[in-house]
Amino acid sequence: MRLVVYNIRYATGSGARFHLPFPGAGYLRHDRRILQRLSDFLQQQNADVVGLLEVDTGSWRSRLVNQAQHLADALGHYSIYQCKYGTASVNQLLPVLRKQSNAFLAAPRVHGERFHYFESGIKRLVIELELDDVCLFLVHLSLKYRHRQFQLRHLHDLVMQSDKPVIVAGDFNAFWGTHELFLFQQATRLRSANAAGLLTFPSDVPKHELDFILVGPQIEVTGFSVPDIRLSDHRPLVCDFIVNRKETAHD
Repeated sequence: MRLVVYNIRYATGSGARFHLPFPGAGYLRHDRRILQRLSDFLQQQNADVVGLLEVDTGSWRSRLVNQAQHLADALGHYSIYQCKYGTASVNQLLPVLRKQSNAFLAAPRVHGERFHYFESGIKRLVIELELDDVCLFLVHLSLKYRHRQFQLRHLHDLVMQSDKPVIVAGDFNAFWGTHELFLFQQATRLRSANAAGLLTFPSDVPKHELDFILVGPQIEVTGFSVPDIRLSDHRPLVCDFIVNRKETAHD
């Protein structure tokens, strides 16, 4: 199977122009060409599952286009998406922010999906996607270190409840380095598919490894890459893997 994980920055692009005429101004602009180039890139990957962070699901910024559905249609995939803020967050009521989401795009072999929410941080959504032989969790962790540690504690509990082999993927915002994930990985027996520690952020000259695909002991990674694609401030992750059915979920 192939999994692609990509923080697409609401298809608003990257580069110096993003911060004109004032810092972060690009978050307010729509560029249909970026969305088309994202679609072209994802089609080339021929992935079974795509995990997308920072997806606009139909605000005025995207000209009411649901980017998750648009990309899923281009791939012939099923789409699963939800606002990334907590259900009680005031952001759920605000224009643009209430359409800022995370999403899974998957080939039609989905057994079920569940939405979980962390108890701390602004970005709280965890999407759980269950396939035939594997369970995937998609996360976008907090920018605050303390909140990230609380979120990892909650994520540990979700992982350990799964009765299938697990993959946890997304934007972990681990600006303090991979040691942030050490105890979480030890407790869950998850390892990084990115064995070479390839950097993912910022996309033009990467300096940090913020994006991860963590896999359980039952999963064999057969290929991994971080393509030099600059359609967002992050680079995408591409992971090929097979599931060893002879292992039990937490053996």
